[in-house]
Amino acid sequence: MTDTGLCLQPATTIAHLIRQRAVSATEVLAVHLERIATLNPLVNAIVTLDIDGAQARARAVDEALARGDDPGPLAGLPVAHKDLAETKGMRTTYGSLIFADFVPDFDALIVARLKAAGAVTVGKTNTPEFGAGSQTFNPVFGPTRNPYDLSKTCGGSSGGAAVALACGMITIADGSDLGGSLRNPAGYCNVVGFRPSPGRVPVWPDPTPFLPFAVDGPMARTVADIALILQAIAGPDLRAPLSISEPPSLFAQPLERDLRGVRIAWSPDLGGLPVDPRVAEVIAAQRDVFTQIGCIVEEATPDLSDADEVFQVMRALRYELTLGGLLDRERHRIKDTVVWNIEAGRALSGPQVGRAMRLHAALLVRVYEFMQTYEFIIAPVSQVPPFPVEQPYITEINGIPMQNYIEWMRSCYYISVCNLPAISVPAGFTRDGLPVGIQIIGRPRADLNVLQLAYAFEQATQHWQRHPQPATG
Repeated sequence: MTDTGLCLQPATTIAHLIRQRAVSATEVLAVHLERIATLNPLVNAIVTLDIDGAQARARAVDEALARGDDPGPLAGLPVAHKDLAETKGMRTTYGSLIFADFVPDFDALIVARLKAAGAVTVGKTNTPEFGAGSQTFNPVFGPTRNPYDLSKTCGGSSGGAAVALACGMITIADGSDLGGSLRNPAGYCNVVGFRPSPGRVPVWPDPTPFLPFAVDGPMARTVADIALILQAIAGPDLRAPLSISEPPSLFAQPLERDLRGVRIAWSPDLGGLPVDPRVAEVIAAQRDVFTQIGCIVEEATPDLSDADEVFQVMRALRYELTLGGLLDRERHRIKDTVVWNIEAGRALSGPQVGRAMRLHAALLVRVYEFMQTYEFIIAPVSQVPPFPVEQPYITEINGIPMQNYIEWMRSCYYISVCNLPAISVPAGFTRDGLPVGIQIIGRPRADLNVLQLAYAFEQATQHWQRHPQPATG
């Protein structure tokens, strides 16, 4: 197998080769570092690199395997962490000039769990400033480019992670998702991004531990790789009060499942959202796949009215809670969309927040009742395909103006406020070769079931095997 061939293999394959000692963790790291040196200057996905530390970690995995010890389920797999997640002894900028030289003295929980499972940290992946917006650029490192078309965005906010995976620079990645930040870049880069149920992957540190909207989760090239990562990062933590108590071994169960007779709600516009015709065409072509694997597919959408108000209010509240103090000290060094979101939080009244909470409770009841009939909802990940990298955000779709910098991501954030697990799986390409993701949404806490349907779709289509030209050439 060539170095390129190895780097584009599923993480499950690479992990097996390392565990069987057919290839060493040191050798796996070396070929990935070579790809980073070659490809990263084109796409700007990995923004901080720790070669010496990565080599030491890879050697430790090889030494453990030589002793007959078990270094963990992710032993020897190169990973880079989103630059919103704190990494002990490694720069964490949050994409902000304010933190351009910040080096934490602790690891975020998801980072600590990946390390404990034997993954080899190579560095950090690019993100928008404070993770705000589904377009990855910031004043510290600049933009990250889509490897399928370097003139286009990779999405965000886990954009660097998606690009690094698509290019074979890393094997697995972590990310976070409030309004679509694991799903949108995965869809834009032909990889898999999973927004787990709130509490499935505990978040720490978290200044809003009782709000279920922002989650951490995995990103990878295949669905089986997602399940492998979850075996390391899922499971309860006492510091995260919304933690789900089920053990991570849940995700070691088979992904194969008989899906005959499973009812699916086919929702190509989630009840009337504008969807670019190029995306709609790709999504429509996937409907027969679900029928062919045995599902009963019916056009249906839950009543998502008020989802927009709930998200906008609770997002603004969270921005004020997390960044309000920084705004007072550093307003001139914070981008305008973040300032707007913090100030929107400050303008909220108690009755406005209370109304959003009441609407949220009613929304959850409607959605959960709908999902007594349907086990899954199928929808687009993003309403538009990748757009020019110089464009900060989408301002209109099909002639319909967007009211702010995040409204074009309603196809993702409507699902965020429903507290449902959702995955972005490669669904094909537009006529001009841009990736499109399909969103598979499951019942509350039915994360494994989502992976099972996603796995069946992936096996039937194999869209993930179409790699970008920078990665194959």
